[in-house]
Amino acid sequence: MQDRARATRKSLLEAHLFVEQGYARTSINEISELSGRTSGAVYFHYSSKERLALAVVREQFASWPLLADRYAAPGVPPLEKLVALSFDIAKALRDDVMTRAGARLWAERRTIDVAIPTPFAVWTAAVTRLLTEARDEGELADDVEPSSTATTLVCTFFGLYDLTEEMAEHEDLSDRLHRWWLLILKALQAHPEPDALLARALAHHRPAPTG
Repeated sequence: MQDRARATRKSLLEAHLFVEQGYARTSINEISELSGRTSGAVYFHYSSKERLALAVVREQFASWPLLADRYAAPGVPPLEKLVALSFDIAKALRDDVMTRAGARLWAERRTIDVAIPTPFAVWTAAVTRLLTEARDEGELADDVEPSSTATTLVCTFFGLYDLTEEMAEHEDLSDRLHRWWLLILKALQAHPEPDALLARALAHHRPAPTG
């Protein structure tokens, strides 16, 4: 565990550079200087900068199931779980260095000479599952199809994140997400009550510690 913790701390240092500078502007020499290792040691662990970027993304992906699992317990309506989970993801995208680095590296994937995994398939499957449960429990409007709706929600959520990062200097993603859900829930719910559902979902939202 100690070795794992040390490796994670080093990855966090490396992830900081990717967040602040992006992939192209981050060099192995800078990573070496920040992490306190020689360039040779960095190359020993990661055969190239591309492999280092891939390791950061994989470290980020390892945390996704833990977020989703926190809302797997019975007793909470599926749409409340979905909304609460979205605020967890928004907080991670704002505060967690590994999550932010993974998101930036994915956005810059065309400049990286290695296949960078995408989070969209994982999240679309999770959202489809929650929407299917919501349909089975009578929460969804009759014309809402879980699979195609999940794809739309995931794409628009990440688009909201990207545009907020680029355009909103003084606005938090959570604020925009709140307004987004007020619009979306009117179309999703069989008996729309977006304000009440958001209030209940935020009561369940208990952000996990971030790195």
